Amino acid sequence: MRDQKKNLTNATIMMVDDEQITMEIVQTYLEDEGYSRFVLEHRSTHAMQTLEKTNPDTLFLDLIMPDKSGFEILSEIRQHPKFKHLPVIILTSSTDTESKLQALDLGATDFLAKPVDQSELLLRLRNTLGAKAYIDQLAYYDPLTNLPNKRLFQEHLDWAFNKADRHKQSLALLSISIDNLGSVNAAIGQDAGDDILRQAAQRIEKVIRESDQLANSGDKEATDANFYHTEGCIFSLFLDQIHHAQDAANVATRIMDAFKTPLMAQGSELYISLSIGIATYPSEGSTSAALIRLASSAREYVKKQGGNAFQFSSNTINRMYEKKMCMESMLRKALDRDEFILHYQPKVGLDSGRIQGVEALLRWNNGANGIISPIDFIPLAEETGLIIPIGEWVIFEACKQLSEWSERISIPINMNANLSAIQFRNKDFITQLEHAITSHKIDFQTLTLELTESLLMDDIDESIGIMRKIRDCGVKISIDDFGTGYSSLSYLSKLPANELKIDRSFVMHTPHMSDSSAIVEAIIFLAKKLGLKTIAEGVETKAQLQFLHKVHCDEYQGFLFSRPLPARNLYDVFLKKYEKHSITTGHKLRTGT
Repeated sequence: MRDQKKNLTNATIMMVDDEQITMEIVQTYLEDEGYSRFVLEHRSTHAMQTLEKTNPDTLFLDLIMPDKSGFEILSEIRQHPKFKHLPVIILTSSTDTESKLQALDLGATDFLAKPVDQSELLLRLRNTLGAKAYIDQLAYYDPLTNLPNKRLFQEHLDWAFNKADRHKQSLALLSISIDNLGSVNAAIGQDAGDDILRQAAQRIEKVIRESDQLANSGDKEATDANFYHTEGCIFSLFLDQIHHAQDAANVATRIMDAFKTPLMAQGSELYISLSIGIATYPSEGSTSAALIRLASSAREYVKKQGGNAFQFSSNTINRMYEKKMCMESMLRKALDRDEFILHYQPKVGLDSGRIQGVEALLRWNNGANGIISPIDFIPLAEETGLIIPIGEWVIFEACKQLSEWSERISIPINMNANLSAIQFRNKDFITQLEHAITSHKIDFQTLTLELTESLLMDDIDESIGIMRKIRDCGVKISIDDFGTGYSSLSYLSKLPANELKIDRSFVMHTPHMSDSSAIVEAIIFLAKKLGLKTIAEGVETKAQLQFLHKVHCDEYQGFLFSRPLPARNLYDVFLKKYEKHSITTGHKLRTGT
């Protein structure tokens, strides 16, 4: 009870009254009960300006004043987005019921009659502040950590920013993220994750209370309010009145040091690391919104680098993340705008010199930005989950194109399409795959799905299970980038695959580098022993082609034969020679045609 009373007496109380003596009497009564924070304004025309500067917890307002009435002030308060819920207690000598009803209609919280009775004053104020504290707890505080939430963070930061701007002071914002909370949730459950979040908040709070860098005023209660739980596993901390950027770095270092010892959850010791982004005013952000964006960008940069560090924002990092946000926005609209296209690269038989199939490769034609490289947008698509609908489109479009070619040319053409890890493990993938194939009435055996070796090694037993389901459909499987995933040969013998694609990083150094040549030859030998077809990627020279022929590789891809081409170009340059009713099916396509 004493703690509750202490919290209430910390409230800032503002009074607007043209009678100075009334405000002094009220202040004296309240000081006797321990209240100490007062803002007195006898000029009614300055009421809103003073309100903006001081941000009080409650307002005592006279109704009848010269120049500007309490009714006008109350109306402005209720229209102000920041003060529309501010408790306003009317101080009035009027006994006019109509005036009270008008004040209530405008949003008055309570009434006190002049002259003020001390007991009634204290009772009304305590009740008003108590109700406000309860409502604020619901609206402004996170129930999990009991920290101020994003809404209060934004209000306080705006206020601190305006103050720093007026007084030419410096300000630093720290955006703090727990690196591995998702892994904790996945490993031992959501309850444990919530417990870790609470403990992390407590550790950071302890550092803040102990730090002598947070404020020069020495007011620890004031600086405690600068720490917030803004979303998910992210906290925000702003430091006002700092002298140098190094002050923020010192705080970040102390916070990270606090997590060198493990936390306890569900009886287990768990080590947690943090990613911290720091932005400062006035050297970086010129507005509070810019400061938030810069700190968040720096935090995400740290996280991408592996976490467990802090990073000051910079123009380079900010430009990088602004570009990322812009690309994500465009990527979300790309499917609806029909901006994706497929290019196709031939797979050519070493012995026959004939096209055996093609690999479908995704391209993004963004119009104004032209063709965007998959290197730039595929990781973003995987990060945002957009790879699921995009990957589904790729399979569907590849099957559609394969169906069109099958109607026109006289030799069978096989189609390879790549799968991402997220798409491969999506529970609806097999259903989507079967739908794409049956919708276009193609032979299941003419479609091959390419999976990277590293993708399969993440959870080899689960991967084998999914691969078997794909093979049960009749679809073939190719292991892409083979030789880069460090897979065990014992696992390789268990994989239900049809072919191995030798990574271009090995092929490019053949035949002049003996190590690469030996690796390629060994892969081909091993594949044949396991009954797997081999395809060499990235063939660019005739010397490479001759070497691959010598070691009995089955097929190859690369610029030596053709770059990836749009469907129409590929057909006109190569496949048209196989068209029905054209020339004999025995015609060979030689390298360089």
